[in-house]
Amino acid sequence: MTDISADNHRRFQQLGDVKEIGVVIFGAGVNGAGVFRDLCVQGVDCLIVDKADFGSGTSAAPSRLIHGGLKYLETGEFGLVAQSTLERNLLLRNAPHCVEPLPTFIPVFSWTKGIWAALRTLTGSTTAPRSRGAVLVKIGLRLYDFFGARNRVMPNHRFLLRKRALREMPHVTPDIVAGGIYYDAKVSRPERLVYELVTDGLQANQNALATNFTRLLSSTDGILTLQRPDGSSFAVRPKLVINAAGPWIDTANASLGAASKMIGGTKGSHILLDHPELVKSLNGHMIYFEADDGRICLVYDYLGLAMVGSTDIPASDPDSVRCEEPEIEYFLESVRALLPSLRFSRDQVVYTYSGIRPLPASDASSPGLISRDHSAPVLEPSEDRPFPVISLVGGKWTTFRGFSEEVADLALKRLQRERRQSTERLAIGGGRNFPSDTASRRAWIDDLAGRSGIDPKRVDLLLSRYGTTASSILDHASTSTHRDDERLSGAPDYSKLEIDWIARHEFVVHLSDIVLRRTTIAIEAKLTMEGLREIAAVTAETLDWDQDRTEKEIDDVVTTLSQFHGQEL
Repeated sequence: MTDISADNHRRFQQLGDVKEIGVVIFGAGVNGAGVFRDLCVQGVDCLIVDKADFGSGTSAAPSRLIHGGLKYLETGEFGLVAQSTLERNLLLRNAPHCVEPLPTFIPVFSWTKGIWAALRTLTGSTTAPRSRGAVLVKIGLRLYDFFGARNRVMPNHRFLLRKRALREMPHVTPDIVAGGIYYDAKVSRPERLVYELVTDGLQANQNALATNFTRLLSSTDGILTLQRPDGSSFAVRPKLVINAAGPWIDTANASLGAASKMIGGTKGSHILLDHPELVKSLNGHMIYFEADDGRICLVYDYLGLAMVGSTDIPASDPDSVRCEEPEIEYFLESVRALLPSLRFSRDQVVYTYSGIRPLPASDASSPGLISRDHSAPVLEPSEDRPFPVISLVGGKWTTFRGFSEEVADLALKRLQRERRQSTERLAIGGGRNFPSDTASRRAWIDDLAGRSGIDPKRVDLLLSRYGTTASSILDHASTSTHRDDERLSGAPDYSKLEIDWIARHEFVVHLSDIVLRRTTIAIEAKLTMEGLREIAAVTAETLDWDQDRTEKEIDDVVTTLSQFHGQEL
C-alpha cells in the first residue's frame, strides 16, 4: 500500500515558488473532502486546506445518522428526501465498514393530531406541527418508503398497534397508541470517513495536495500564500476556489476578498450515556420521538453507549460552541418522559459534543423550519480577485456525495473539463474490497488471521473498526517496534500497533487527531490518563516529539475534553 502521508509530504517539498493549480478547496469537512475526492477522480489538480484537522469542525458533531430526512416531508422538501434516501442507500454499499442499517421506532401518541398543522406547513406556514398522530405518521412512512426505493437495501416500514409496539419496545411509555418501525442508517466513525475521502483523492491524482492545520496568510493578485503546521509557507495560483468552510464560510470569504453573508447556523448538541440497561432494551433500534416541547429527539446504541440528541438552537460562534448544562438536563428529562421505567441521572453522561450546522441565513421563526437543502452560490471574479469563489452553503452529512458531485460538475464546467467517472459506485477508504456477505467476511478474516498470526476475533474487530485498512495495520507489525498484543490502559481493545500505524501514516499533527478523529477512543469513554500517556509516548517516538512537546499535547487533549466534551480524565 502506498504511504499517502509520506507521498503528500514529498509533493509539498517539490513545489516551486508559485504553483499553478486548478482548484483550491478551503475546509476539509465532509463536503469539502467529498468535492476534493470527486475532482481528483476527474483528473483535476486540487489542493484541500483546513485550518484545523480533517473532519474536525461541524463534520465531527452530527447525530451520526445517515438518514433520508423523514421530517423534511413535513416542509415539502421532497427533492431533498429523494436525494437523501438515495445517498443513504449508496453509502450503505460504498462505506460498509462504518455505515450500517438502523431500524428506527417512532412512538405515536394520538390518531389524528397534527394533520391541519402539517397542511399549513406544506403551504408555507412558519409553525411546525407540535404533535404528529398515527394518520400523519403512517402517510409519512409510506412516502418515505416510496422515496427510498432507488437502490433499496433495507425493508419497508411496519406499523404496530399499541400492544405489539410495547412488546417490541417495553420501556417506552404506555401512553402511546401505536408505533412505526422504519429503516435508516448510522455512521460509526464520521471523522475517519472524512479523512478517508481526502486520502482517496490523493490516491486518485498524483498532483493533488492536502494539508491540515494550515492557515491563509494572504490573497493578493490571484496568489494565495499559506502556512503549514511546520511553519513553512507556500504559494498557489488557483483557477477556481471552493469555500467549504461550513459555519466559517463568511469569515473565509472575507479573507479571500469576497465579503458575504450566507450562513445563519443553528447549534446541535448531543450526549452519550453509559447506560447498559437502556442500550440492551433498544435491541439495536433507534427511537425517534417528540419531546414535550414538540422538538424531535433521538436515542440509539452508539458503540455500546446511548446517544441522545439533538438540540436545534440559533447560534453563530463555531469556535466556542459546547453542550451546556440546560441542554443536558433537557435531554435527560426527554428520555425520562419517553422511558419512565428506566433511571436517568447526570452521572451517566460520559461525553458531550456540539456543533454549528452551516444552514443558509434565514428569518424563519423556528430553527427546525430552516431548509436543510444545499446550494452553491458563486462569487464571480473581481478586479482584485481573478478567480471565482464557489461557496458550499447548507447540506447534511447524508447528501455529501450528491452535493459534491453537483459542485464538481459546476467546477468542471468552469474549467472546461469533462466528467470521467461517477462516484455513485465508488467505495470509500476501508470500504474498498470489503467482504460483502458472511461467507466472504469469514474467508477474509481467516486469510488475514493466518498470515498475521492474530486471533480471528481480533481481526474481525479491526475489520469493523478500520475496514480493509486492517490488513495494512496488521502487516505493519513486521516493521513496527510495537505489537498488537500491547494494549492500552483503560482501552484493552486498542493496541499500540494501531496507534503507531495511525501516527506514521495518517497525517497526524496533534495528539487530539488520534484520540478524537482517527479513532473513537475518547467518545467511547475508554480514554484514561494512563492510556493517554501511552498513546502520547508511541506518537512522540514516531513523530520525534521532545518531552515538552509531548506534555503540551497531553495537556491540550485534557483541556479539550474537559471544556468541550464534559469528560474529565
